[in-house]
Amino acid sequence: MTPTQLLVLATRNPGKTRELRELLKDFPVEIKNLDDCGPIPDIEEDGITFDENAFKKASFTAKVLGLPALADDSGLEVEALGGAPGIHSARYAGPSATDEEKTAKLLQAMEGKANRAAAFMCVISIAVPSGVALTYEGRCEGLITEAPAGDNGFGYDPVFYYPPMKRTFAQLSSEEKNRVSHRGKALAELKDEFDKVLIWIQQRL
Repeated sequence: MTPTQLLVLATRNPGKTRELRELLKDFPVEIKNLDDCGPIPDIEEDGITFDENAFKKASFTAKVLGLPALADDSGLEVEALGGAPGIHSARYAGPSATDEEKTAKLLQAMEGKANRAAAFMCVISIAVPSGVALTYEGRCEGLITEAPAGDNGFGYDPVFYYPPMKRTFAQLSSEEKNRVSHRGKALAELKDEFDKVLIWIQQRL
């Protein structure tokens, strides 16, 4: 019987925690998040790439708790805005802005722009306390709509149109979105290799 490996998800987001537990339910792993670990200092996401921010969150959490940790960083890159909002996607309209305020600011910035191409990016980093990490990436191409559509999802989903399904992310069910989204792709890659990931973790603890 393989012993169960504890893995800390460097987030307090219950949705992300549920998603990862569901994805890895067939593996000998127990997923906890930061709410299960008592008070730990906040991590300043001051990297200049998704990769840097994901690694920073994962390695900081692993070092502080002495446990392997997983973090992701994702965001929306819009071609006509030079890749903005990018790593600042969550704070694009200010630190406490609502999803509606963020999408409104984006649509305002896109007014009159013919090029609507955009891509969602996600980088997942798994780190051990010694600092080394594994990285998984996912990318999903789409277009920015002229107005929000759909009630599902969160963040920029109502203004991100996915041509193969002829709908915005907010018009897809969570199952449909998880199959094609940036995060879904990165997580699928992680799941495909998770047996190896567990061995990698155990060799480094």
